[in-house]
Amino acid sequence: MTIEELGASELHWLMDMLQTVDVGLVVVDTSYRIQLWNGFMENHSGLLPRQVRNRQLFDLFSEIDEDWLRRKCEPVFLLKNRAFTIWEQRPYIFRFKNYRSITGHADYMYQNSTIFPLTDSRGQVSHLCFIIYDVTDAAVSKLELQSMNGQLRQLSTTDYLTQMRNRGNWEESLKLEFNRLQRYSQHTSSLIMCDIDHFKRINDTYGHAAGDIVIKAVAEVIRKSLRSTDLPGRYGGEEFALLLLDTTADQASYLAERIRRKVEQLELSFQSHTIKLTMSFGLAERAITMQDYLQWLDAADKALYHSKAAGRNQVTRFHDIL
Repeated sequence: MTIEELGASELHWLMDMLQTVDVGLVVVDTSYRIQLWNGFMENHSGLLPRQVRNRQLFDLFSEIDEDWLRRKCEPVFLLKNRAFTIWEQRPYIFRFKNYRSITGHADYMYQNSTIFPLTDSRGQVSHLCFIIYDVTDAAVSKLELQSMNGQLRQLSTTDYLTQMRNRGNWEESLKLEFNRLQRYSQHTSSLIMCDIDHFKRINDTYGHAAGDIVIKAVAEVIRKSLRSTDLPGRYGGEEFALLLLDTTADQASYLAERIRRKVEQLELSFQSHTIKLTMSFGLAERAITMQDYLQWLDAADKALYHSKAAGRNQVTRFHDIL
């Protein structure tokens, strides 16, 4: 084989590789006009090389963020450095449909890419080459794992019935707030413990399904009565705990009374029965004499017990029973 024949064979092999390799190869000049367009790009775009050659990249693909891509490519032109994009930062450069069977529910192909300079005989950058990698399988797997982990985290911190914080999560928030108040003594917050009156009687009379309806209805009343900064939680069974940030006992008492009235006005229907209910409340403002959050919790609990002992369906402040 002559040198000329060997060179022709190598060129043929190279062109064959360019067309069959399972990555996208795109070469553009300094004006972003397409000079090379391999088989991967043809298959996924539906555009033949002759249809794109010397066409401006941004004219053909309007989904490309031109300002972003130009900023990405400028250092490649000027400094002859490679640039990289990953799907976590931007899902794709070219919006191609996803045809993979494993990740068929993905709307588009997730892409990583490498952008590197091509120099002329004088060493000047005359073209850029984009290598486009299809990473849809890995991206979708990671997104699904993150979603599952997020759902597991939510399940571990959220009460299923009320969608409020569960006891462990809420109590951790209480501990953090108490520690914050220890550092900033000029601030104050209040804690409300509340309990559905005669809840066992409701369960015994109508069944646990009715009890669940009652708990969900009360949770909804509480949720609609609070500010976005307040932290409600289901403390256990028929008991709820409300942490009111930057709130005095007087303000907390007003809120508790409003919730109490709304609950008293509820009329819940269950299997042709009408269920009416009431709630008892105990509240405590954080005091500087308290050594830890458990003393704060105990103060609100004692106030709640006082409301129960005094006939239920009322609000008691811990300060008033001292």
